Amino acid sequence: MRPLPHRSRSLLVPMAATLLACGGCGEDPSGGGVPLGEEQQGIATYYDATGAGNCSYDASPNDMMVAAMNTPQYANSAACGQCVDIQGPSGNVRVRIVDRCPECAAGHLDLSREAFAKIAEMRLGRVDIKWKVVSCDVAGSLQYHFKNGSNPWWTAIQVRNHRLPISKLEWRRGDGAWKNVPRQDYNYFVNDSGMGEGSFSVRVTASTGEQVEDTLSRVLDNATTEGISQFR
Repeated sequence: MRPLPHRSRSLLVPMAATLLACGGCGEDPSGGGVPLGEEQQGIATYYDATGAGNCSYDASPNDMMVAAMNTPQYANSAACGQCVDIQGPSGNVRVRIVDRCPECAAGHLDLSREAFAKIAEMRLGRVDIKWKVVSCDVAGSLQYHFKNGSNPWWTAIQVRNHRLPISKLEWRRGDGAWKNVPRQDYNYFVNDSGMGEGSFSVRVTASTGEQVEDTLSRVLDNATTEGISQFR
């Protein structure tokens, strides 16, 4: 038996968007996550990944290059959706973070079986690695997925298909002030009082400080709408 952890965790609508420079100067844009490109030392193990997990993504049977981030560097879901390049004893692999490893210490990544096999012999079960967060190779624009049960009076939004890690989401109606939307551990930005009926704007900040603004036509329920821009 290999060392722990080994476990099973178990509509597109047009919009308008603007790509902006950093607008949150003076704040930590990383959202408490691992800075882009900063090399980390750690260990890798593997588990029975499906692509689903604490980040609230759907299972991805056709894309199993995925991993769970250790709890300290999961950073209240700031790690979700980011891409990580891993150098192991016998190879390299790029994975997408889809889950949290509760018992893993800082530096520890828990990989899918398929990803672990790219960097080491499966029989080893636990190996030393070097890794760093990198830009994802994604096509198209940012996507916004509304959680099931979302409505104008309780709204939960998840940002998907992002090239850079996401640190912050804000919203406003018309020309009003931007309001921060609190991030939840399960990778949704939740406004307990909702975003109202009709169109509204969102502003997404990446860990680098880069920002994208999009105008969403309305609050959806368990559906995804696509923006028209992407981080550089």
